[in-house]
Amino acid sequence: MPRHLSTASLALPVIGCAIICWPAPASAQTAKDLVGTWEFVSIVNTAKDGTKTEPFGSNLKGLFIMGPDGRFAQIVTRAAIPKFASDNRLQGTPEENKAIVQGSIGYFGTYSVDNKVLTLHVEGGTWPSWTGTAQKRAITSYTTDQLTWTLEASVGGSNVTTVKRVK
Repeated sequence: MPRHLSTASLALPVIGCAIICWPAPASAQTAKDLVGTWEFVSIVNTAKDGTKTEPFGSNLKGLFIMGPDGRFAQIVTRAAIPKFASDNRLQGTPEENKAIVQGSIGYFGTYSVDNKVLTLHVEGGTWPSWTGTAQKRAITSYTTDQLTWTLEASVGGSNVTTVKRVK
């Protein structure tokens, strides 16, 4: 066998393995990839005019829990929601109630992942307009420790949401 052919025949498997074995960026392929408890890092809203805001502030609090049974629960709040003066949630003033509604959202249901889209089938929550709907989130970034998605926001415009896995 000519020498240049034997060198080429040895190089091809090495090149092939480098192409096949090179680690690709992780992407959530199935719902099982997302099982666990995630905490919110940021939610940034972009209004139709391009204005960016953080509807829950820069120090938001919240959890997004995704069970192995395909069920989820999510709650997000501003870091500092005022306590009710009456200490009774049924006796809030209009201002106190407004602070709660505008400073938090929670909902639950089932979830699925298909083609880098997380779909939340909302069964109930604090935003009744989503109850009974399938809310789609385009997964834009995923590692085993961090997840980012975009969605049409309940406040108008679109949100970019980032969560990190709780260890």
